[in-house]
Amino acid sequence: MEKTFAELGLDEHILRGVEALGFTTPTPVQEQAIPAVLAGRDVLASAQTGTGKTAAFALPILQLVAPYSQAARTRQAEAAAAGGGERDGGPDVLADAVEGAEGASLSAEVAEDGSIATPKRRRRRHHKKASAPAAESEPTSQPAGEPSAPTGDKPRRKRRRKKKPAGEKASTAERRAADPNAHPFGPFALIVTPTRELAAQIEAVVSVVCEQTGQKAVVVMGGTKFERQIRELEAGCDLLVATPGRLIDLMEHDHVSLADIRCFVLDEADRMLDMGFWPSVRRIVAALPKERQNLLFSATIPPSIKGTVDAMLKDPVVVEIARVGETADTVEEHLCPVTQGQKTLLLEGLLAHEVEGQVPDRVLVFCRTKHRVDDLERYLRKAGVAVDVMHADRPQKAREKALEKFRAGKVRVLVATDVMSRGIDVSGIDAVVNFDVPMDPEDYVHRIGRTGRAGATGQAYTFVAPDEISPLREIEYFTKKLVPVWDLEGFDYDSTRIVPNPGRSATKATRSLFSGSRSRGRGMSGGRYGRHY
Repeated sequence: MEKTFAELGLDEHILRGVEALGFTTPTPVQEQAIPAVLAGRDVLASAQTGTGKTAAFALPILQLVAPYSQAARTRQAEAAAAGGGERDGGPDVLADAVEGAEGASLSAEVAEDGSIATPKRRRRRHHKKASAPAAESEPTSQPAGEPSAPTGDKPRRKRRRKKKPAGEKASTAERRAADPNAHPFGPFALIVTPTRELAAQIEAVVSVVCEQTGQKAVVVMGGTKFERQIRELEAGCDLLVATPGRLIDLMEHDHVSLADIRCFVLDEADRMLDMGFWPSVRRIVAALPKERQNLLFSATIPPSIKGTVDAMLKDPVVVEIARVGETADTVEEHLCPVTQGQKTLLLEGLLAHEVEGQVPDRVLVFCRTKHRVDDLERYLRKAGVAVDVMHADRPQKAREKALEKFRAGKVRVLVATDVMSRGIDVSGIDAVVNFDVPMDPEDYVHRIGRTGRAGATGQAYTFVAPDEISPLREIEYFTKKLVPVWDLEGFDYDSTRIVPNPGRSATKATRSLFSGSRSRGRGMSGGRYGRHY
């Protein structure tokens, strides 16, 4: 019997958000992950794309940080009521709220002004008290025009400051100095994700829930204005969703502190922990409190990142809905052997091909490079196809506009690079075309997972040229199944194409340490041409 969201332990505020999202029954990953997160456990979850992983971590962490959210708002309200004067009860309210949270604990102290005093903030507060003058009316023995120096220290050189042009906005530090009570609260939970599209996808879920809970989520990512994100952070937030690059920029300029983070989520953990993103992730993790809850979610958790995962998590609950490399049953996979020169013609013919009596209305095409994306867009546009593109060189506004047009059906084909394979959440995609075979087998799983979502059937076509046989075989070894060969009826294929052997194995052969060494270099009877190959 299927459980309901209420049976998973979610409170009434979160359940109202669930209802607003239109969710009725939890998916398997939600059913297993949500109780574990609410219990305060670290979680390692892998599930196929389109199975509701975002809600599986977003719903429970918003509930977990609710006591901190309430305490922060109480403190702000008391500060506003006091008009900047002494605030009675602020620290007590925060302490009571924090102590009342089940399974939650703060390693930081509560300061006299009601703020959460982390070690870094305590050092700053101590320095300010030590260097402040005893009284404003106390006479000074310093000569006129010279700066005063702290007792026992060498006189400090007066710091030169550039005069701001008229109309220029004050810096964050200056705005805080002008209003000492304008201390931002939070964030108490952090979600780090690799792409802007995924960040926007998470925002779409958490914003609906926050409307019901009264909490605030802030999204920071590249391609958008710094000042707006800084203003949102200065107003305080409960949940921060970020891409690594922009988050590090904000941290370096002291616009955000991660000292109060209680829940840390790494979305698409396999991509975030590989060599490309790992240096940035390591810097972010180093800025987090040691006592925190860690959640790692992804469609695949390959063995290559197991060591890093084990180091980050403490006695985690493992939620594995699908084995590594497993593709969705709702996706029909097709392998299309073709030469490189005929790929564009084959795609054009495929767009006119009828499946179950109709041509595909919404097609997502993946290319290996940005230049391939742009070249294919020009070709399709000349052929009269409504098309748009998404890749890293496109401005964020252009990427958002292209995705919105694709969702609305204003463009029939969206051509993208692999960086978009994890951030395109569009329902009703009829077909995914791998115009180029992905070099990473995990990207193949993510690519074809863009179709066949929410129980619908989708088509996946992979164009394989002679020079792409090797990455194709790695995909089949990874998924542990063969992609069936499929030919477009009536298409005149080049005779130089290579059709894979239908009797090939989906299991990678293992060789002994000295396998093949005895026959290497002995003519046609040995080496790669020998009978043992």
